[in-house]
Amino acid sequence: MAGSNERIYRSLRGLEKTASTSRVLNLAALAVRNAGNPEHAEAPLFKSSVLNGAVVLKHRLRTDEAELFDGLTRTATKIIVPFDRAELALGGRAVFVGEKGWLPILQELRGGSDDMTRDVEILEAIDQLPSLDPFLLREHMKRRGFEVSPSHFDISSGDVDKMQRFVGGEIARLIELAYGGAGSGGATSRLVEALLSSKTDERLEPLRLTLQLEGESYREGIFSWKGFLYYKWVLNTLWPKLREVLVEVMKLRVIGPRDRDLMILIDEMKLRLRGAMEGQVKAVMGYLKTYDAVFAQLTEGNAIAFRDFLLASPEMFMALGEGAGTLSHVATFWRYRFPAGKPLMAPMGEILELLQDFESGLGAEPHPLSYAA
Repeated sequence: MAGSNERIYRSLRGLEKTASTSRVLNLAALAVRNAGNPEHAEAPLFKSSVLNGAVVLKHRLRTDEAELFDGLTRTATKIIVPFDRAELALGGRAVFVGEKGWLPILQELRGGSDDMTRDVEILEAIDQLPSLDPFLLREHMKRRGFEVSPSHFDISSGDVDKMQRFVGGEIARLIELAYGGAGSGGATSRLVEALLSSKTDERLEPLRLTLQLEGESYREGIFSWKGFLYYKWVLNTLWPKLREVLVEVMKLRVIGPRDRDLMILIDEMKLRLRGAMEGQVKAVMGYLKTYDAVFAQLTEGNAIAFRDFLLASPEMFMALGEGAGTLSHVATFWRYRFPAGKPLMAPMGEILELLQDFESGLGAEPHPLSYAA
């Protein structure tokens, strides 16, 4: 079989202006953007300079790609090494984390004869995540003891643009409190831009004083705050899509050959999936309600409660990020597979695999399947 490094990708142009999103970690763009930033170079994500210019994707496998793996795999982490990191339109070569024989292929892609253990460990850690959003990724790396420059965990410029109005509305009362009523109109937009930036900004000094934070605690607190705002924005746009999935999954019909026992199993899996989704939504909403409660205390003048919450919330932060990533995967792939207005039908084998994939991602116990797809 031809190695995965012979798979050539020529459609990377759309990634050129993207840094980190829930599906894409564009290290090539970050390398170009941080060319003059010594901190970025001193604490890279990977040991290999080649991989530090790669594009990492959460990729839904096609049928022919699924055959590259042992066992049932529907979503994989793909590493694409561009031919020219400054010109992604030229394409690149790729490998999937965990595909059969992937380590020799990775060694060839990254080049060099140095020990690649750290790079493999990081890729395997990334592969465990449901999404590549910068907050979840950063917290995951930190917990595993990997020292990586904060410049690797920017919100993409596209996401920042979309978040501006939402975040402005969320923190309007706080801006009025911290800036003495000077946070209206263009001033609010500039402060939101400063808050969402990866760099320390003097425009946030009144907020730092309000939160009574210094040094590393200030950086950690602001990062956590951005994370909660990011997830609130993501979930705010996700709720309508999830409601559609909850309704449509019960209407999904089998076409083609059928097996009575497997048809009964499909009905059971639909109910389990809906229950697992509703449970995940309830959990995520619980985290956001906790955040909203302490933020309300901040706007009422109790900055200490909010500050302590931000500095002591990594467990909730991780759970919120993983929950949001899993729900986003279900909603986005469902709509990709079943476009709005199209018939809700598929072959029995495909439906079983799809439901099992969703159940597994949501933490439900998948049913051991035995069938010919």
